[in-house]
Amino acid sequence: MSANGQDSVNFHLNEEHAMIQKLARDFARNEIAPKAEHYDKTHEYPWPIVRKAQELGLTTMAVPEAYGGLGLSLFEESLVTEELAWGCSGISTAIGVNSLGILPIMIAGSEEQKREYAGRMADGELCAYCVTEPEAGSDVAGIKTTAVRNGDDYILNGGKTFITGATNANFYTVLAYTQPEIREDHRNRYKGMSFFIVHRDWEGVSVGKPFDKMGQHASDTAEVIFDNVRVPASQMLGGEGTGFVTSMKVFDKSRPTVAAGAVGVAQRALDEAIKYARERMTMGQPIWQHQAIGHMIADMAMQVEAARMLVWRAAWDYDRGERNTIHAAMAKAYAADMAMKVTTDAVQVFGGYGYMSEYPVEKLMRDIKIYQIYEGTSQIQRNIIVRELFRSR
Repeated sequence: MSANGQDSVNFHLNEEHAMIQKLARDFARNEIAPKAEHYDKTHEYPWPIVRKAQELGLTTMAVPEAYGGLGLSLFEESLVTEELAWGCSGISTAIGVNSLGILPIMIAGSEEQKREYAGRMADGELCAYCVTEPEAGSDVAGIKTTAVRNGDDYILNGGKTFITGATNANFYTVLAYTQPEIREDHRNRYKGMSFFIVHRDWEGVSVGKPFDKMGQHASDTAEVIFDNVRVPASQMLGGEGTGFVTSMKVFDKSRPTVAAGAVGVAQRALDEAIKYARERMTMGQPIWQHQAIGHMIADMAMQVEAARMLVWRAAWDYDRGERNTIHAAMAKAYAADMAMKVTTDAVQVFGGYGYMSEYPVEKLMRDIKIYQIYEGTSQIQRNIIVRELFRSR
């Protein structure tokens, strides 16, 4: 990419990009990877690593420098996320979810809201993004949480589920219907939602126990319940009824970095497969020299590189101020599906050892599955791609 990621296109990282990448790579290899197995087995939240990440500004990558963050471009954020996920995607998610949580504030918040809550994160607070509900995952407009006006406040009621970072967040960005009467009007229901900033310690806010998940054990995921929570009107983000549009803008920026995380996991699986295939001997030679294995690893490498290029394109579009919806969806769907296949193939390269938790690839395979589900399933991404293809023709 070019010096600022915007003026021209090439495939050589400039000095600044290389420095940012190296910072993240060193952190992943020195701080994350050596401890990944511990947190995977204990399901503990990786506070020591998160605190070190905060010191480096890795929880505020998307926050402009004026508000106390690193002010990285989306391309730079994608470089960092790939490296962190190489170390452990669960720990990477525990770090990166804060950038997701504060995105609605950065997109739709007032100057005062941006300064206050970005400052809170720069000072060590954590944030979580509350949109998904038991009956509203891919269908964002299917949420049932409501926020009804009452004087100078809104009364918030409802429940969110699968909320990453929920148990450790200090505040949440919450999507709710402020015009619940139009929720059943399928043509106009998108106009009835609004975002709010809600503090964890407010009366009526409660958080469930972390879910027991297949993978990403270092990242907490839980339910958040809002029971007659009184939210000052000043906590609304943007105008009333703008929440759906804000959530779509969030996806355009969040999906490339999620895709970058999938690339990081796949790159780790590829690296582990190459290392093992060099060392493992059968029939008098290392197994990579058997064409069946060698070609499998070659396919893995091609797929990782292709996904990385899609991520870079989606981030590049965004940093240029162009609409990146279709490339963000392509990157998210392809990287997630690719990484699922690559990690599965890595287990196959390891054979019986790949199925054992003593070796790293079974964890990679468990961790990656969620990438095909969160931030919009692979199927939803294809719906978006079809829509955008036919909209532009």
